[in-house]
Amino acid sequence: MKKLAILLGVFAIVFLFACSRDQSNGNMEQAHIQVKLTDSPFPDAKEVWVDVRDVEILMEGDKAIVLDGAHPGLYNLLDFTNGKDTIIADAMIPAGKISQIRLILGDNNYIVTKSNEQIALKTPSAQQSGLKVQIHQDVTGGVLYRLVLDFDAGKSIVKAGNSGNYLLKPVLRILSLEPSGGNIRGYVVPDSVRTLVLAIVGNDTISSAFTDPNAFGAWLIKDVPAGPYSLSFLPSDTTFQPAYGTATVTLGQTTVVDTVKLQK
Repeated sequence: MKKLAILLGVFAIVFLFACSRDQSNGNMEQAHIQVKLTDSPFPDAKEVWVDVRDVEILMEGDKAIVLDGAHPGLYNLLDFTNGKDTIIADAMIPAGKISQIRLILGDNNYIVTKSNEQIALKTPSAQQSGLKVQIHQDVTGGVLYRLVLDFDAGKSIVKAGNSGNYLLKPVLRILSLEPSGGNIRGYVVPDSVRTLVLAIVGNDTISSAFTDPNAFGAWLIKDVPAGPYSLSFLPSDTTFQPAYGTATVTLGQTTVVDTVKLQK
């Protein structure tokens, strides 16, 4: 019975350890996406305003996901030319393959002409089904991706004959969908010692993180540029010595380093 009790105790510890690791890695199952809006120059108007209501992502094989971090509002496209952009959504999505992005517009779309006349833009059915752009690209959990969406005002605004009316027939394209960096993660033991982890290039500290005593000393440094790093582990308990290591980060991936064991 005593041996059985010991074995059950060991099993319970291993089970709790595994669960804690799973919980600490929960955010690794989701990708972080930022959607940015930009435009090409359009010399035929002073302002081009579009009424953005929602941003949706369609994952392959799943229904559309309305991004929680969308920023609805009126946007003057001509504020975002010549390399400028603005974030219209910032949200977590499941890891997997994105098949499509949809931009949902409202009815309040208009241009301001060079003579300061405001003219409404009629948008045939776009606000019902959303403006769809195909993507078909994988995204990895725990990685930040930046999607740049070009709303081409010059091609999207069509004059309706001699009526003086204008139609908005949106022309959108994806300029880029790229991971902004990579991640580094690992564990430090004993986990009771809160430890500062530094990611260093040359003499510069690029990023840092603290270990989590509630997750068996797990730590995660997110969204750093690809390349080699020196790692420094500085325990808060000064009876333990600092430790050192290295990591090489690959764009769009998470590099897992060996568990660091602090020594007194």
